[in-house]
Amino acid sequence: MNYIWVIMIVFSFLSAIATKNMNNLSSAVLSSGSSAVTLALKLLGIICFWNGLIQIAEKSGLTKKLCKLLYPVLKLLFPTLKDEEALEAIAMNMTANLLGLDNAATPLGLKAMKRLKDLSPQNNIADDNMVRFVVINTAALHIVSTTVALLRQEYGSNAPTEIIFPAILTSIIALSSGVFMTFILKKVFR
Repeated sequence: MNYIWVIMIVFSFLSAIATKNMNNLSSAVLSSGSSAVTLALKLLGIICFWNGLIQIAEKSGLTKKLCKLLYPVLKLLFPTLKDEEALEAIAMNMTANLLGLDNAATPLGLKAMKRLKDLSPQNNIADDNMVRFVVINTAALHIVSTTVALLRQEYGSNAPTEIIFPAILTSIIALSSGVFMTFILKKVFR
């Protein structure tokens, strides 16, 4: 990924020189940097808020109840996984994604993946549970796209939530396709 960024930066710089648009490049770099910092601070507030709520949910026992509620779904998706801590982390990650809290779901996803890695018999190879979790986390079924709606509102959208139905539809299709393929490919490559 670092190489891609370097190539993009060098290409932009060379393009600006070739087209004699160095002034535009300079002003874009300066204004984008300021916008990026402002946006990062706004997103940081949301991340802190939701991570705080997740900590409260864990301490109050809500996460265990949520895990029990999602247990039938988790049992279908992860038939060989018996570890409660891993199932709880996966359930919380899925819940954060359902609420459209992508940034809050990241630490939960990392926690779940770490636990899955600890349980894996092959230390440096992703097992079926790890692959399936990555697919589920990447597809990230959303009921409400909170972060995207916030960004749309921040950048002046008149209807920041109009993306909810298309987001639900595309995430259902992506999730279904991805999970289906993990089961198919497991059978093909075993």
